[in-house]
Amino acid sequence: MTETLFHAYLPLIAWTSLGLIMLRLVPETLPHWLGRGLYWVGIPLEILALARQTNFSEPAGLAPGITLAAIGTGVAIAYLCLVGLQQFAARSTNANISGFLAQPWDKPSYQGSFILAAALGNTGFVGLSIVPTFIDPEYLSWIVFFSITHNIVGAYGFGVLIASYFGRSEQSHHWWIHLRDVLTVPILWAFAIGYFTQDVALPPVIESGLQGSIDVVIACAFLLIGMRLSQLPGWKSFQQGIIPAVLRVIVIPGLVGVATTFVLGLSGDRRLAMVLMSGVPTAFAGLIFAEEYELDRTTIASSIILSTILYLLVLPLWLYVFGN
Repeated sequence: MTETLFHAYLPLIAWTSLGLIMLRLVPETLPHWLGRGLYWVGIPLEILALARQTNFSEPAGLAPGITLAAIGTGVAIAYLCLVGLQQFAARSTNANISGFLAQPWDKPSYQGSFILAAALGNTGFVGLSIVPTFIDPEYLSWIVFFSITHNIVGAYGFGVLIASYFGRSEQSHHWWIHLRDVLTVPILWAFAIGYFTQDVALPPVIESGLQGSIDVVIACAFLLIGMRLSQLPGWKSFQQGIIPAVLRVIVIPGLVGVATTFVLGLSGDRRLAMVLMSGVPTAFAGLIFAEEYELDRTTIASSIILSTILYLLVLPLWLYVFGN
């Protein structure tokens, strides 16, 4: 397991470290344009490639429903935490507690980032590279459909809706603006094109280019994380990511494990697959949304790092509790 985790996280460590160094040598506006480039070009190419090579005829079981339930639970818990922590901080007289909780709770851009950091997980880059190692190949389709549902419907469906609502606060929150933002998400159109062109043979050069784009997109995403981390104003900035990281990696997968066991009656690898996928670190998509919709970048960037570290620590616990 240690070797598997090492190989899975080596690209994250290497490319993120390079991003930390690069920002000193490149224009400060590069992270913004890199994020927008990933949103409009990079991620759509990756989704297009994955949609073309995924076998959608395999049985998905309850995976899509569990995925949506996990996302909905994450959004609800994150919102309730925002309300509760805001009230607790207002009433607290302890200087240390007040300092820790002295976050811009009433700022829409912070609220949106908090919810996205807690509710959306990195099911593509981290989930698909780590979870299959611990799951019987018979249940691989559960992992794939969890990732697809989470990315297409969750991250680039509800995630865009949340980002659109809390971001760009100077705009009026007309329903048609949010609907327009969802319908114009390039990732959704890329998935549709990839799905309906599965039987269309492309020239080998184009096909190999599409598959190769996946590695390029992953590297660029890690670079963006490193660049944004280098812009964090001190270690105290990580305080903003502690609570959403704990919700993402510990609370949500724990609830999924309990629900799948006692409500759905799942056990073994099916249950373990759902728990591990629902508890992957905060999604890189959240940082891309922060660039596109002007949300709080510090909260999401710090949550990504903290949740990644927590995931390494908690993974053995989930294997012990929910494994065979």
